[in-house]
Amino acid sequence: MAFCKYSFDMLANNTTAVDNIFINNYLPYADSTAVKVYLYGLYKCQDSNSKDNTLEHFAQELHLKEDEIEKAFLYWQEQGLIQILNVIPFEVRYLPISDVLNNTKKYNAKKYQNFNTQAQEIISGRMITPNEYREYYDLVERLHIEKDALLEVINYCVRTKGDNIGYNYITVVAKNWINQGLTTAQQIKEKILEIETLNSGMKNLVKALGIKRAFTMEEYELFKKWAVEFGFEIEVISYVAKKNKAKSNFIFQAVDKALEKYYAQKLSTIEEIEAFEEQKSSSYTLAKNITKNLGLYYEHLDPVLENYVLPWTNLGFGEGMLISLSNYCFKTNVRTLEGMHKVLSKFQKMGILSEQSLAEYMQDVLAVDKKIKTVLENIGLSRNVNQFDRDKFRVWTENWHLPQDVIDYACTLAIGKDQPMQYLSGILSSFHDKNITTLEDAKNSFDIVSTKSQNKTNFSTGRSYSKEEMNALFQSIEEIEI
Repeated sequence: MAFCKYSFDMLANNTTAVDNIFINNYLPYADSTAVKVYLYGLYKCQDSNSKDNTLEHFAQELHLKEDEIEKAFLYWQEQGLIQILNVIPFEVRYLPISDVLNNTKKYNAKKYQNFNTQAQEIISGRMITPNEYREYYDLVERLHIEKDALLEVINYCVRTKGDNIGYNYITVVAKNWINQGLTTAQQIKEKILEIETLNSGMKNLVKALGIKRAFTMEEYELFKKWAVEFGFEIEVISYVAKKNKAKSNFIFQAVDKALEKYYAQKLSTIEEIEAFEEQKSSSYTLAKNITKNLGLYYEHLDPVLENYVLPWTNLGFGEGMLISLSNYCFKTNVRTLEGMHKVLSKFQKMGILSEQSLAEYMQDVLAVDKKIKTVLENIGLSRNVNQFDRDKFRVWTENWHLPQDVIDYACTLAIGKDQPMQYLSGILSSFHDKNITTLEDAKNSFDIVSTKSQNKTNFSTGRSYSKEEMNALFQSIEEIEI
């Protein structure tokens, strides 16, 4: 029995140190059972003389079979992290991880016989040393890259740097790709294909631009963004680069700006880009006219085109419609591009995209206003139609389905009253409540609402407009949600 040891409470409240090397180099590649066994064993090492520090207790606490625990410790022994001292009773010793990394591990030569042969065939310019082989074995054993994947890495490095390449370069490339999660032969092949395609495309691009110097890493990263992240074909990148060739000092920055714009517009082919640029060119005049009509001035029209005019035309709005609406907007105090956008959004929801459809809609609005104007005159009011009038008339005709002759009859009852429009509304409300829908029933009704029962709230007569048609148009769409 140990002379001094922790109490159970102190042990339970203490901490167990786990080496970061274990977390980085071993934990990701071990199965959950092996990790569970290693960590619990590390914890029990703090109280090695405890009676419950046995294989049986491990099995009970971890809800595992004893042979599963033995298998886990055999795995860690292969990794060099523990040493099995006895089998009966089962006893293990934990080893310092730093010592494992610093000591040369012995590998099964037979296990790597085919690998050795293939690696030497690839590196034909020199002999592979035993120390170099151990470095490769270490990548396989510790970082868990497939042997065939490592051979693909070696083959790529030889093609790139020559057949007498040093192994330090090979191991750096391999570790870099392993850190990216590339550990299978298929993943390595795809990575190499991507790199070789990019390198070939980058060389062709530099040549096409007439650049005599070698490309920089920053330029290569931009090219990689265009080809990999944005997904542009090499031909598309070359096309855009040639279009910006005149900006020789900032060619890559100019291409990057252009491709970012095309990517945002979801353009992926040369044909789509050409059509976009052609439309953009013809739209400059349109953008200039729209901003002029709204009373705005922009030194550079590109933001106006990309954020407003082109999206509007892509929605189907015709040039004439946009010019007309910009004039209407200005005359009704809608004098911003965003304000015009909100108006257009309402028209788009209504399916009004052309001058013809706008004219037809205005004709309908004015026809209704004409009927309302007649109602106002019939009750003795001589003023312009306002939105309150339109709202009331819509309730009478569309919601209550009262025919025009019933409305006209009610006007004869409201004429001469102090507030004829409110009185008229009260009469028609009474007709609706009594389900009166014919002129005969209206005339036979004796329970007409008196002026005393009417709502005495004063209604605004609305403001006067110099352009009645435009006023009617814009007020008619105010309640449309977008």
